[in-house]
Amino acid sequence: MNLNIDKVSVTIKNEEILSDINANFTPGKIYGLLGRNGAGKTTLISLIASYRKVDQGSITLDGKTIYENDEMMQHVNFIYNTKEASTETDQVKEYVESHAMFRNDFDQDYAYELLKKFKIDDSKSFNDLSQGQQAAVNATLGLASLSKVTIFDEVTNGMDAPTRELFYEEVLETEDRENRIIILSTHIISEMEHLFDEIIMIHEGKVLLQETTNELLEKGFTVAGKAEKVRDFTLNKNVIKVKFLGALQIDTVIGYLGPEELEFAEDQHLDISRLALQELFISLTNDENGRD
Repeated sequence: MNLNIDKVSVTIKNEEILSDINANFTPGKIYGLLGRNGAGKTTLISLIASYRKVDQGSITLDGKTIYENDEMMQHVNFIYNTKEASTETDQVKEYVESHAMFRNDFDQDYAYELLKKFKIDDSKSFNDLSQGQQAAVNATLGLASLSKVTIFDEVTNGMDAPTRELFYEEVLETEDRENRIIILSTHIISEMEHLFDEIIMIHEGKVLLQETTNELLEKGFTVAGKAEKVRDFTLNKNVIKVKFLGALQIDTVIGYLGPEELEFAEDQHLDISRLALQELFISLTNDENGRD
């Protein structure tokens, strides 16, 4: 089932939150949904999950509108960490059982297998768990739902480093992954970069880009070497940052480098390094530098 977002706009209290959003999601891929605070990520997710109706445009799954469509909504699962967990007195195993009742594709055995890996006592009440353990339970419910569209919104908040690593492993190896669309909305870009097949970057309510991770990582680089040679090499390029280390100059550049340029840089004894995804994200969403 493909998920398609076509020319979607949303206005809340006379403020346009999303403007003419277009994005396409295909099964078998993990998508990184990236954007600064207030960019519109949460609003977009709430639209996909049918928490809100679009003002303009459409969101469809398998060609059918999701909003108020019970058949399609069954295939979408939005996982986030609630701030009101102290009121949740159900045992963890009751959480699992209730999800199995209301989600046709939910894999109960897989859920208990995941809880065991996360070292969660399913006989405990949810509100007796630590914040990190609660996050692990939510992650478990999302992974085991086997929903065609599974959205994790900052789901690792509260998890310690080993638990986050285990979650990342399970996302990559999740059951029925080839038939699922997994969307990860996160600010922990450096840790999750290796998970993403494609990146959708939102800035100021618009889609800044949708590209494969490999394509995007070709967009930015640093050039280090003797100042005069670096300046000559980056002349007429989109230099967004200049740094000096003793006699060395390091320019950060947004743009592509062809094979001939790479060969020339090597001849000039210039050191070329690709930017990490987090560095690219910061650069591309920095209004002072403009957009790529």
